[in-house]
Formats: sequence, structure tokens, C-alpha cells
Amino acid sequence: MKNDLLIITALEAELNRDVLPAGVEIVYTGVGKINASIASYQAIHRLKPKHIINFGTAGKINPQIQGLLEIGAVIQRDMNAEPLAPRGKTPFSHTPTKYHSSSGFYICGTGDSFVNSHDEWLHQQKVDLVDMELFAIAAVAHHHGIPWKSFKYITDDANENSGSDWQGKVNHGQELYLAMLNKVLEQF
Repeated sequence: MKNDLLIITALEAELNRDVLPAGVEIVYTGVGKINASIASYQAIHRLKPKHIINFGTAGKINPQIQGLLEIGAVIQRDMNAEPLAPRGKTPFSHTPTKYHSSSGFYICGTGDSFVNSHDEWLHQQKVDLVDMELFAIAAVAHHHGIPWKSFKYITDDANENSGSDWQGKVNHGQELYLAMLNKVLEQF
């Protein structure tokens, strides 16, 4: 059953393929929504998974969170075409503005920017953490009718120190993720 699972991660620095259990496929997308969309679409067509798990790093908006978190929903934080549509909604599109995972609690805001300052809109939307790929992965999974889960490791506080903090902690979540992956694989 392991071959039915596809892990999608932005960078090998976040999760090294060599540490994964045998039979588990991983695809590296590169950074950002466009790269994540293309790589996810290609991987789904090539590997035909029944389940997708995204693992990655994130900056925290909610000061109460830390460690490895399971994401419950994702929104697009940088789609801003006002006045044609409210922020977070693609104008003239019928696609969802929020994608829900098959489990999880936290809300992730995805965008093609590295968050390094306060953004009140994120707080208004109750976003807990921010990344650069999950919305695209979730949208492609939704389009193909494939359930997804996401686990994000908090590397930084989404502030002026985020760049250096992320670089120093990009691979710190790997052991936590592997422990979580083993629990997830028991369900298959």
C-alpha cells in the first residue's frame, strides 16, 4: 500500500529522500506556487497516488505554535486583485479559496513571498503559519480528487530574521516528520 502514497516537498534540504522508508515516493517541487503546481501535476499523472502528503517548513504567524504541525486548511495569501475580488480569491474563478486536508487543525497561508513583517490580513483570516507551496499542491490534489495531508515544521517567526532563521533550521523537522510518517503509514 505504500506505493499509493506520494510525498511532495519543496526542497531536499527539508526532507532527504535517503531517510524515507522503502516504497515511499517523494517529489521535490522547488520553491513557490508555480513550481509546486507543475511538479504536483506531473507527479500525479506519472505515479497515480491515492494519497498525498506534503512536508515542508513554515514561518509562524500565531505566536503560540512551534514544532511540527498538521495543517487542516490552506488559503492563498498573495492573491490580491482588489477591487475585482477580495484578497485571497482569484477573480472570475470558481475554484475554492480554501482547501481542507483530510485531517489537521492549523490554517496555512501560501504565497510567493517570504513573510518577514506583520500582515494584519493574515491575523484577520486566522492564519497560523505561512509557506510558499501548499495552496498549489492542495489545488492540484483537489482537482484530481486525491486526499491530502500536510505537516509543516516551524522554522521562523515570519519577521525580519526569518531568512537567516529558516536557513539555520531548514532540516530540523526531518526526524519529527519521519516519526509522523511512520504513524501515517500504519493507517495504510
